[in-house]
Amino acid sequence: MFSRIQSVHFVGICGTAMASAAAAMQEKGVKVTGSDQNVYPPMSTFLAERKIEVISGYAEHNLAHKPDLVVIGNAISRGNPEAEYVLDHRLTYCSLPELLKDFFIRGKRALVVAGTHGKTTAASLLTWVFEHNGLNPSYLIGGIPNNLGQGARFTDSPWFIIEGDEYDTAFFDKRSKFVHYLPEVALINNLEFDHADIFDSLESIKTSFKHFIRLIPRNGLLLANGDDANLAPLLNVTHCPVKRFGLGEGNAVQAFNIRYGPTATEFEIPSFKFHTNLVGELNVRNALAVVACAKHCGLKNHQIQGAFDTFKGIKRRMEVRGIAGGVTVVDDFGHHPTAIRETLRALRIKYPTQKVWAIFEPRSNTTRRNIFQAELANAFADADSVVVAQVARLELLAPEERLDPARLMQDLKALGKDAAYLPDVDAIVAHVAQSVQGGEVVVVFSNGGFGGIHGKLLQRLGRH
Repeated sequence: MFSRIQSVHFVGICGTAMASAAAAMQEKGVKVTGSDQNVYPPMSTFLAERKIEVISGYAEHNLAHKPDLVVIGNAISRGNPEAEYVLDHRLTYCSLPELLKDFFIRGKRALVVAGTHGKTTAASLLTWVFEHNGLNPSYLIGGIPNNLGQGARFTDSPWFIIEGDEYDTAFFDKRSKFVHYLPEVALINNLEFDHADIFDSLESIKTSFKHFIRLIPRNGLLLANGDDANLAPLLNVTHCPVKRFGLGEGNAVQAFNIRYGPTATEFEIPSFKFHTNLVGELNVRNALAVVACAKHCGLKNHQIQGAFDTFKGIKRRMEVRGIAGGVTVVDDFGHHPTAIRETLRALRIKYPTQKVWAIFEPRSNTTRRNIFQAELANAFADADSVVVAQVARLELLAPEERLDPARLMQDLKALGKDAAYLPDVDAIVAHVAQSVQGGEVVVVFSNGGFGGIHGKLLQRLGRH
């Protein structure tokens, strides 16, 4: 493949995965260029350190050199001048998942971690188990594991561990990304409705997962959560082995004698007791999935436990950003009611007696809509005070589709919560700083930058 391709241009190069793939292509001796309208750290720094030219903004003349291949990111849509130029001039183009499949995954043993929740944690933990035991895996993860310092790496090892997202591939390929990843082992943690901008129902998401499962070879493995009712109908396949993991009876890999503590969790399988520094039930399921997958790949219990002992977590997953004025500020990527609920449950174990504040930015394509209007209030059951930021880009949604903040406030207050809906970051910081006491915990839920709220909160609280 590489003898034919001497130059590649990445449209939307500053995405974590795009930048990592660009760097890997350059290491293989390919001339790499890229463009993006959002050129800022950490990815801009990552690319600059590798001397990859990044053009700020999209324009037709960025492709005047007619590269051998153009990789088009999944945030790019029709009307983008570079995408239009590629189509006009019949240039060779592909999506990032296609590039990964053809240049990096093919011929390797791909372990694909999929499901609605826990993908990044499970993929990071699995990667660390392999790395800690000297297996030097390639990996691509939608977050930054603290042990690894970057979200992707491409090596000569036979192993490739990848987070398999069900989101669509590109404007010209509406299949889920994970159908490109050639799974030897497909690890599916759970299945719920999400991504309301591209899926119209739970059934359509199930169809995507069915297509993914269909790709597992007969010498591979479907490893799935046996406790998940939405997944159950998808597991009756005969083309490959199926192994269920979970907490309930009847799972081939079952965790029992679970003990939840504020800084660690213990669970047993019939032959071994594992302990992990991750907190809460969702993380027991993540760790159990990793145990099942690693054992299938030939690792021993003590090798897995050695990695668990040294795992340092992931940025933006229950990450303590700092303590100021005695107040602990936690950052979490949670943007689906289930993720919010499970994170708050885990924080309740970690901080059993402290008051917990939850600040939530409805900015994902699902939570901006009213699909989870009723569920959202209940997701905050373990918080004491809830602050909701203005719903992002509300004017782009039809009124009947929008999340109704007034109703959300009513529902939260009916549940006995102290709740506020505030227009912006400054108003939220002022509101929290006025009432929060030393010893309390503030967790911020957002899948974006949220106007640097974590730093602003810490700065304000530090002045008290």
